[in-house]
Amino acid sequence: MKELTKAEEQIMQLLWKQEKAFVKDIIDKIPEPKPAYNTVSTIIRILEKKGFVDHNAYGKTHEYFPLISRKEYTRSFMKNFMRNYFSGSFQEMVSFFAKEDNMSLADFDELAEDVKRDLENENSAENESRD
Repeated sequence: MKELTKAEEQIMQLLWKQEKAFVKDIIDKIPEPKPAYNTVSTIIRILEKKGFVDHNAYGKTHEYFPLISRKEYTRSFMKNFMRNYFSGSFQEMVSFFAKEDNMSLADFDELAEDVKRDLENENSAENESRD
């Protein structure tokens, strides 16, 4: 999956929140200074070509919606990030951020417990869906 530019990501964040929107709706949610209508329209057409967005046509008007979920994009982005900056090692990444943020042992233990709980919940949900 391709990475989004900063402008594309801003539009995708708004589409993920709204689930579907017309260009005008997207512009309304962008903080000042607002970009031109044509700018937003061009970015959305680029997102369509990249396979991130599709649309429903109502005459000459198009309502856009994401084809890729925020979770799917985040997963792909983080995998690339880990591969490019941490040799694909989750352990190296966590270690780096723990050192950078001066995490205490208590904070680290709490993080480990949260991850363990999330993994257990995910595994039990997968097992239930198989039954």
